[in-house]
Amino acid sequence: MPETLNTVILGIIEGITEFLPVSSTGHLLIAESWLGQRSELFNVAIQAGAILAIVLIYWRRLVALLTRFDQPENRAYLAKLTVAFFITGVGGFVATRLGFRLPDNVVPIACALILGGIAILIIEQIVARKPAIAELTWSVAFWVGIAQLVAGIFPGTSRSAAAIFAAMLAGLTLRPAATEFAFLVGIPTMFAATGYELLKLRGESGAEDWNALVVGFVTSGIVAFIAVRWLLRYVQTHRFTIFAWYRIALGVALLGLVMRGAVR
Repeated sequence: MPETLNTVILGIIEGITEFLPVSSTGHLLIAESWLGQRSELFNVAIQAGAILAIVLIYWRRLVALLTRFDQPENRAYLAKLTVAFFITGVGGFVATRLGFRLPDNVVPIACALILGGIAILIIEQIVARKPAIAELTWSVAFWVGIAQLVAGIFPGTSRSAAAIFAAMLAGLTLRPAATEFAFLVGIPTMFAATGYELLKLRGESGAEDWNALVVGFVTSGIVAFIAVRWLLRYVQTHRFTIFAWYRIALGVALLGLVMRGAVR
């Protein structure tokens, strides 16, 4: 398969999965086992494309949060975003310093996909019995920060899924409100992670295929923009159940491939 097509496929996978509750890291690790391993800089570039897409979607909301401090609700929302990001950032830094590394095989990813899918089904049942609440509390901010940290340590969990369902369990039961908070707190979280990876990669880009980086970045950004806009409409009237069953089916299929020796 031509390398350009492989690059486009990886960009599409990142764009679709970065903000849907299905785990982008898990999907990329799986895809690269078939399409060929890519550099860390390439993975950073396509993640940056997805971040740019979410910034473009929420730019008005972001400008209001950063400039309209005269409104108490904006100050409170921004403070809670900061707390959630701080918890994730500090915890992630500690995990990195302790030598945590992502696994290079699909078994833990498959298990995380299955367990995450089951968790989504259970949480949806719990939330269905509660009234729809759009109030963002400090408890929600705290647990979203913890959930993002857990997702970063266990690939296959999905950062967006962990943040959304932690918010819903903590009391932000209105799905669009929980999704918005998860996406907004994901912006500084992903910017920080991407910036940290770029710092680690200084001086290691001499043999990099810059055309592939540009193609992957643009592809990921366009696809992420479409995927997020679709999801924001979808959660207005639907539960996340479809993503739970997808995760379970994919996890089972991956374990089957491991047993056959098709992947490791």
